[in-house]
Amino acid sequence: MEQHRTRPAQYGPRRNRAPLPAQGRGGAAAPRPPVGRGGRPVARRVDPARPAPGAGSPVARVVRALRGMPNPRLTGLGSGLFCAAVMTLLGFLDELLFGASLTVYGVLFVPVSLLTALWVRRGDLLTAPVVVPIAFAVGLVPVAESGDGGLGGRLMGLVTALATEAGWLYGGTLVAGSAVIVRRIRLVRRRAAARNRPPA
Repeated sequence: MEQHRTRPAQYGPRRNRAPLPAQGRGGAAAPRPPVGRGGRPVARRVDPARPAPGAGSPVARVVRALRGMPNPRLTGLGSGLFCAAVMTLLGFLDELLFGASLTVYGVLFVPVSLLTALWVRRGDLLTAPVVVPIAFAVGLVPVAESGDGGLGGRLMGLVTALATEAGWLYGGTLVAGSAVIVRRIRLVRRRAAARNRPPA
């Protein structure tokens, strides 16, 4: 009579046995997460992303502030009209608030010249240093002394103001010219880099 063999107990299923680790590609075992007390997986600590070096520097803040400003692109005529209109408005405000102070007018002329040079479009860069002195003279009309109140007195006061405030005139024009030169150099470098870039 044939006897049935029974499987030894050592080959039977074992309880409380940890499952085998999952096999990855190539037969390599996948890394197991760290296990703490009680068999619960421990979450890995992720370090927060560190800001790039120099992100909080004053120069970076100024650059971000400049990028956040409006960036219109004015034509040569548009930049001249913008500068002349702003300087005329500032001239009237100077007469109203500061008693027609030529120093205040000259100080305000420098940032307006810089904005004019930054906002003019690339094709009309060379017009900015030309329209800036004209706008300075136009805005001097409400600030210049009128003398006896006639046209001749107003004209003489305008010539005198131009002569006495030539430093501010040259300074604002120099600022506009420097900004135009910097923009022109950057434009030439970008075109050269695009020309030398290998085709994809």
